[in-house]
Amino acid sequence: MAETGKEQSKSTWPLVKFQFSVKIGDKEAFFQEVTGLSAEIQQIEYRQGNSKEFSTVKMPGIKKFGNVTLKKGIFKDDKGFWDLYKKVVANTFERSTITISLLDEKNEVAMSWTLANAFPCKITVTDMKSDANEPAVETMELAHEGLALA
Repeated sequence: MAETGKEQSKSTWPLVKFQFSVKIGDKEAFFQEVTGLSAEIQQIEYRQGNSKEFSTVKMPGIKKFGNVTLKKGIFKDDKGFWDLYKKVVANTFERSTITISLLDEKNEVAMSWTLANAFPCKITVTDMKSDANEPAVETMELAHEGLALA
C-alpha cells in the first residue's frame, strides 16, 4: 500500500537534481547542466464520415523525442565538443548510447535514462561580456531516437 504524503516525508526525501552522471559510450563526461529529457506521443485526430458525433476521436500516433542539451565549462585546450562536432560534419561519427544517471546522497545511481542513437547536432560557444562575473560555458545539443528509463 502506498504511503500518505505525511508518512512518506518522514521516511524518505525526494532525490536532489544537482548530482548526476553522463556516460557517452563507455566514457564518463562531466557537465554543469543537462536539459531536455523529454518524450511525447503525437496525437492523431480522426472522424468517420458517418459518425453522429460532431467531434474527432484522438488516437496515439508517432513517438517524438526532444533534443538534449549538455552544458559544461570551457577549459584551456579542451576541444572535446568540437572534435565530436567535426566527426559529425565529416560523417565519420558513430551514433552512441548515452546514459544520464541521477545520483543519490551516497553518490550511487538512483535512476538512469538512456538516449538511443544519439549524435551532436548543435554546438554553441559562450556569450562574451566584458563586465560578466561567471565562467565561460559551451553548449552541445544532441539529437536521438529514443529516451528510456533504464
